[in-house]
Amino acid sequence: MLLHIKTRSLFAVLSLAGLLITSGAAFAQSGGKPAEQAKPAAEAAKDNQKKIDEIAEASRVLKGPAGNPECVWLGRRVVTLLWRDDLDTAFRHLDLYDRFGCPGAHIQAAFRCLIRQGNIDPKAQETLNGRVHSCWLNPAMNPEPAAATAPPADAAKPAAPAPAAPTTPAK
Repeated sequence: MLLHIKTRSLFAVLSLAGLLITSGAAFAQSGGKPAEQAKPAAEAAKDNQKKIDEIAEASRVLKGPAGNPECVWLGRRVVTLLWRDDLDTAFRHLDLYDRFGCPGAHIQAAFRCLIRQGNIDPKAQETLNGRVHSCWLNPAMNPEPAAATAPPADAAKPAAPAPAAPTTPAK
């Protein structure tokens, strides 16, 4: 009987230790953030659906291999990584892009389009993703006029002529 109680106690202690270790590992994987700060599942599902819709749109708009889902996904990642100056990772993705038979000229055209669009706020991830997507769909897209580069209102007005200097009559 005493052996049976010791076995049960040992089992309970080991179970509790296993539970603590497992919950500690889960806490470490979450980065130590409480559950309420984690991204809700509905928002993650919405982001995934948006990505699926963008790939489907590219498949409808683009003819040929540039519209294949694997080419769209890898190609947009390559263009984004090139913009961020992460060339090593971009070239690794480009190797996969080529291996799938995707057109390399489309990467070049989309990146050229992205550069022609001008600077992007590095903290505004959605702006970068949106521009990459737009340039992927239409690499010949013209740059949008930026409000920041427009001349100030005072510069648009013609300058008033300077008053003429008084002249003395010649003798």
